[in-house]
Amino acid sequence: MKGFLLAGTASGVGKTTTTLVLLAAMRRRGLIVQPFKGGPDFLDTSHHTRIAGRPARNLDTWMLTHEANLHVLAEASRGADAVLVEGMMGLFDGKDGLTDTGSSAEIARLLHLPVVLVLDASKSARSLAAVVLGFESFDPDLRLAGVILNRVGSERHLKMLSAAIAATCRTPVLGSLPREEAIKIPERHLGLHGAPETAVTPETLDLLAAIAEQHLNLDALLDLECGLDLKPFRKEDPFRNEKSPPEPNTATSKDPQFSTPGTATRQPPVRIGVARDAAFSFYYEDNLDLLKSAGAEIIPFSPLHDPTLPEHLDALYLGGGYPELHAPQLSANTSMRQQVKAFANSGRPIYAECGGMIYLAKHLTAADATIHPLTGVLDMAAEMTPKLVQFGYVTVELTRDCLLGPAGLTLRGHSFHYSRLTSPPNLPRSYRVLYSLSGRHEEEGYDSGNVLASYVHLHFRTHPTIALNFVNHARTARNSTPAQPATPNGNQQRPEPKGQRPETYQPGAKPQVNHP
Repeated sequence: MKGFLLAGTASGVGKTTTTLVLLAAMRRRGLIVQPFKGGPDFLDTSHHTRIAGRPARNLDTWMLTHEANLHVLAEASRGADAVLVEGMMGLFDGKDGLTDTGSSAEIARLLHLPVVLVLDASKSARSLAAVVLGFESFDPDLRLAGVILNRVGSERHLKMLSAAIAATCRTPVLGSLPREEAIKIPERHLGLHGAPETAVTPETLDLLAAIAEQHLNLDALLDLECGLDLKPFRKEDPFRNEKSPPEPNTATSKDPQFSTPGTATRQPPVRIGVARDAAFSFYYEDNLDLLKSAGAEIIPFSPLHDPTLPEHLDALYLGGGYPELHAPQLSANTSMRQQVKAFANSGRPIYAECGGMIYLAKHLTAADATIHPLTGVLDMAAEMTPKLVQFGYVTVELTRDCLLGPAGLTLRGHSFHYSRLTSPPNLPRSYRVLYSLSGRHEEEGYDSGNVLASYVHLHFRTHPTIALNFVNHARTARNSTPAQPATPNGNQQRPEPKGQRPETYQPGAKPQVNHP
């Protein structure tokens, strides 16, 4: 299969812009291209998805086992002509300064991907050749297939850079990109603006593709191939024969709501409402796929715009995002806030991460000191901070049975937020969190019976039973709930018979469990 990994010498050199230009050009040439992002990133994948027309996936050699990464690549690339992986940070930047664990270089080696290196040429001349030479020699076993020079000032500047690199390096220059404000993606405190805030029109695709055709050696780039045979890594059931996370994991529980790999059952699907709008958009696509494979139907809704929750939901999944940017509108949507609180009071499960947890708080204090009332599901309050509070990979050990699994289960994820809780909540905690960069431990994972909330973004593929356990809790709650609470307009939702859906559940179609 055609494909390569687009890496950078550092963060901010233009990897994402270059990736989008390439994706647009590939589509304009009639190719089906599957995009990937290395590392724990939600914003870049949202842009990839909109340009490529296929959901982008995350690859991560720290959060996921090598086998899990191979399966993510193999499954997601079904039906594609090519794969394009955007790396994270600098090519060799990973978990620490001594190894390349969790780095783009490790992903490239594991997946047998040639590497194309993006360099910021805006303030460089001949010295850029020394940078390329250094990257060539740092890991001679890594296949550096070419370089792309970004933010080139003029044709004369490009000729100077190309001559210097050709004279001293073996890696060819495969093109350049000029400074172009029309394709620049705005940034804010968590990184780039999300894709829902930037319109992608046919004219945008044409512009991106035209830039690639004019300035990049597309023929040479599209000749690059992934050297890995992906067929042996494709499988039907993600819960069978799945290896445990890197750490030994022997956690067990007699609770029937907790599952082990291979125990997904073909029962009527549970309906999980997933908050998806400009305020809540941080989800690993694989998390949603695993929930579907475990027996869930994903029902998107908008806490920003919808006055009520979708009918007959069995659970809620509130991901991260930018609730602070939309706090006035979230707060003003009182009917939705009331619905979410009534849902929590009904005993049905809610899982919330980062921004989703903030939405469950009593209120959020914005950077300008304005206080915005929120759902009040959890007895906590949050406030925005001027700098990052926690950043980096985390290891989570479950210290008590909760929605996601039994005590003793070890999971992995990441933390990245500019907010904090104003005081420690008086709630049980189900997580013992180890922050990889600081080495600090913290008791976290706020547990209020059927509600589990945390600042940590977990990747469900770190242990496949996460999705099964969440779905099982939703199914158990559905079968034990005699009736749904009244909606704010006074209409009573009908109770669902155990083991089946009401006829209005999905008009014109029989309920089916969504298996890959």
